[in-house]
Amino acid sequence: WRRATSPKLILSKFLLVAVGGSIGASTRYLFYLISKNFLPANYLFINTLIINIIGSFLIGYLIVLIENKSFSQDFLKYFFIIGILGSFTTFSTFSLETIELLVDKKFLLAFFYIFLSLFLCLSFTFLGLNFNKIVNWLKYLL
Repeated sequence: WRRATSPKLILSKFLLVAVGGSIGASTRYLFYLISKNFLPANYLFINTLIINIIGSFLIGYLIVLIENKSFSQDFLKYFFIIGILGSFTTFSTFSLETIELLVDKKFLLAFFYIFLSLFLCLSFTFLGLNFNKIVNWLKYLL
């Protein structure tokens, strides 16, 4: 993929990402609004799962279009992949990068990427959820 060198090219790619990101985030929220009418509150995670599955499929399909040069590479990469899918779901990027490692026969690296992504992201989500409690507990100890 080419690197943006001129300020005009950088700005155009930035705008593609910004507009695509707006569409992706809005689409994700629309999915949430629709699914909350069909799913009980304690099953809303299914909405996220569906979004991640859709995003994973779309990123794979769009990569094929880029490789076949069926469409503008910059438009697909910056508008759809980074913009729309990047804000619709980040899991699709994780999926693509994992598949690329596996295709490149970097199995150990792929395993560590999967393990570390899940373990660290879940751990840091837990840490974020409990950060104030931890800080208050540390204040109490000191």
